[in-house]
Amino acid sequence: MARNSSASSSAVGIAFVSVAAVLWGTTGTAQSLGAGGLSPFWVGAAQLAVSSLFLGALLAVSHWRLRGRAGQGVAPVQPLLPNPVHLGLRPVWFVLASMGIGGYSVFFYEGVTLTGVAVGTAVAIGSGPIWAGLMQALVLRAPLSALWWAGTLVSVAGGAAMVMARGGATLSWSGLALCLLAGLSYAGYALINKRLVTHMSPRVVNFYVFTGAACMAVPIALVQSGLPQWSLAAVLVVVYLGVVVSGLAHMLFSIGLRSISGPTGVTLSLIEPVAAFVLAVWVVGERQPLQSWLGLLAVLAGLMLVIGAEMRSQRAVMAAQMA
Repeated sequence: MARNSSASSSAVGIAFVSVAAVLWGTTGTAQSLGAGGLSPFWVGAAQLAVSSLFLGALLAVSHWRLRGRAGQGVAPVQPLLPNPVHLGLRPVWFVLASMGIGGYSVFFYEGVTLTGVAVGTAVAIGSGPIWAGLMQALVLRAPLSALWWAGTLVSVAGGAAMVMARGGATLSWSGLALCLLAGLSYAGYALINKRLVTHMSPRVVNFYVFTGAACMAVPIALVQSGLPQWSLAAVLVVVYLGVVVSGLAHMLFSIGLRSISGPTGVTLSLIEPVAAFVLAVWVVGERQPLQSWLGLLAVLAGLMLVIGAEMRSQRAVMAAQMA
């Protein structure tokens, strides 16, 4: 019974992270519809700021509902923003998670500017799972299985093939370094977030993290791009990115991480280029080369191996606990 419960929990976590990755895959399509005149730095910074406001609104609504239930004697009053220290969490973990999210945005957009969208996206997204696996093994002393690594490498190769098929590559060592830092930043965020949401509500965690990330990204955008030039289309796109792509998607991602490992969550984010591919074909009407379709199959095959490795790992944990 416990094994079935563990498997079910892992399946739900995988589903939540997969939906989050699909939402992330709408980023490119959304930006192409109206944010072209806005600096990429401001797209990232404003997106983080909107997501902070969105998550804060969710917290406020939830708090008001709890207060209403408390007034009826149904539930005790809970603080709007609980102190992480009281839950055994160090504030530095929130700072590092904010740096991970903010760093990903800054490093990614600048790296893509130098290397081109194809190479930059392939390096940033593809390196994330590898960084996460290495940190899990070297820092957390919890190495992953050979099956997990096989599935991850197949998916990364497939994702790189899909993105590189678009062309537009430019050789820039500094750009490649920035994209690698973007992947490292996101992997670090995911592993820290996994720790945080185990002890605290994902809504509170994400509000703290995205508010901190916005506070870091806005000054950088101001220095790099000056004052933003807004249009109605750009505002609508940024609101969508902040509410759906950052706020809602990362809430789902955080909830999913409660029942799966951080590296598996990062690898499942490779569904993002798959979703972007489908949208490009069905919505935008792009014609994709054979290399992209083969890459798509490789991503899906690799993800099935990763999911299998995650389910096997969860069963092994439950078996050890019952022994």
